[in-house]
Amino acid sequence: MWASVRRQPLALTGLVIIIIFSLIAIFGRYLAPYGPTEQFSKHILEAPSRQFLMGTDEFGRDILTRMLYGSRVSFQVGFISVGLAGSVGIVLGLIAGYLGGWTDRLVSRTADVMFGFPYLIFMIALGAVAPLSFPRPLLLIVLLGFFGWPRVARVVRAQTLTLRRRTFVSASRVMGAGTGQVLRRQILPNLWVPIIVVATLLVPERIGAEAALSFLGAGIPPPWPSWGRSIGDAVDWVSTDPMFLVFPGGALFLATLALNLLGDGLRDAFDPRMSILTGGRR
Repeated sequence: MWASVRRQPLALTGLVIIIIFSLIAIFGRYLAPYGPTEQFSKHILEAPSRQFLMGTDEFGRDILTRMLYGSRVSFQVGFISVGLAGSVGIVLGLIAGYLGGWTDRLVSRTADVMFGFPYLIFMIALGAVAPLSFPRPLLLIVLLGFFGWPRVARVVRAQTLTLRRRTFVSASRVMGAGTGQVLRRQILPNLWVPIIVVATLLVPERIGAEAALSFLGAGIPPPWPSWGRSIGDAVDWVSTDPMFLVFPGGALFLATLALNLLGDGLRDAFDPRMSILTGGRR
């Protein structure tokens, strides 16, 4: 896999950027000069300076600090929700592709319904009625993961339909291997590449969805930071100083671009036909 990534300059660039952002998300709380909700009443809406490298917001909070803490929230929601979606999608895709029949039809029709469901509107409505005591990041992770499994299941099902006809799978069945053993030892190990490709394309969508929900006030509640929340707060002051919007917007753009570059590069390196299955761009 590493050799394939190295032959893709854009994918390699995306990987480097993702590693940098991941380190920031992990160690950002130790790098932050102040607390995420710490206010400096004498430095409200201050331009970037030596004391506040990215300036301060309307409450006198350090924008750099909130960016560092916000990266942790955004990446947690993005990666964990995709992990949840992948776990459900892999299981359902394997079952549907291998067993076929009514099981395949049930999973496929359910996935079609999920694809057409306006999940962002549903999440906004649910966020409005959910009790404030319920952890909002956990709510976002569960909902984004639940609505993300059809993407993974569709790819896994398509690949399983092909693999189940292969000679090594037939030989395993002839030798007495059960359904679970065939799926676990013969089919699943041959699915990790397309699963990784789909995951790298799904993570930026989930990070963007969290940012959109936080921007609309249905995501991470104030005063806790996230990139989407920072963008929403900066809109009211963009005419005063566009830099309030540039920093969180630029971070969100760069992170999602890097993930998409990596996903596109992996897809093109391993199997160009994956662009059809994942709905990718050519």
